[in-house]
Amino acid sequence: MLAPQRQARILEELHRTGGVRVSNLTEILGVSDMTIRRDLDVMARKGLLSKVHGGATVVDTASADEPGFEAKSVRETAEKQAIAARAASLVRPGMAIAITAGTTTWTLATHLAAIANLTVVTNSLKVAEVLHGQGRRDLTVVLTGGIRTPSDGLVGPIAVHAIRSLHVDMTIMGVHGIDERAGLTTPNLLEAETNRAFVDSARRLVVIADNTKWGVVGLSQIAPLESVSTLVTDDKLPHSAVSQLRDRVGEVICVSKESSLYLSEAAVY
Repeated sequence: MLAPQRQARILEELHRTGGVRVSNLTEILGVSDMTIRRDLDVMARKGLLSKVHGGATVVDTASADEPGFEAKSVRETAEKQAIAARAASLVRPGMAIAITAGTTTWTLATHLAAIANLTVVTNSLKVAEVLHGQGRRDLTVVLTGGIRTPSDGLVGPIAVHAIRSLHVDMTIMGVHGIDERAGLTTPNLLEAETNRAFVDSARRLVVIADNTKWGVVGLSQIAPLESVSTLVTDDKLPHSAVSQLRDRVGEVICVSKESSLYLSEAAVY
């Protein structure tokens, strides 16, 4: 049995019982306790469970806790690179786009260097730093004001006022969680309000999120799934989730982290 299959089975058992013990999992899966412990370590780093002595428990996904930028920047880095590269291919020269705060959108900013004559509106200090570092004369960056979040985003009334005064071709948004019923969510109330303004300002909403965001529900909703024109994610997203999203989202694009030719190996639904 491959590691992803074991980990999926562990999650099934965890959600069925609320907690699992290493000793029980070794019997169920027929592998060593060291293998199970490695699986639990991987899953804990992804935020899929909480490790406890001798086993693991369910993570409460309806949370108001917001991890800092540095903590999130080391998670799913290969997936984020693949997602960002594919999302950048949706941007055309001469566009005005908005980019929200987050580690996936920060990764996206590095892929925009070859796209000419861009105007970028962002509330992300990290994104603005990357774009300014490119030293381009054909790039205009509009940075909103506001209150700084743990993700180095600027939120609140000042940011909302600035965003609502503008109109962009596309908003590219990273999210804390995506859920069939809750839609796009964040644990930060001010960030939710700011991101709703980004949604309203754009003709098209592109959401970029890796597979670990599926089923995560933050405190506040940004928008329902029906607001999403395109979702770019990775091919580890469960087929059941893709099926659910396909009925609610305009377009679902799944990319492979192993490929350097992300565009040719993307599955579009």
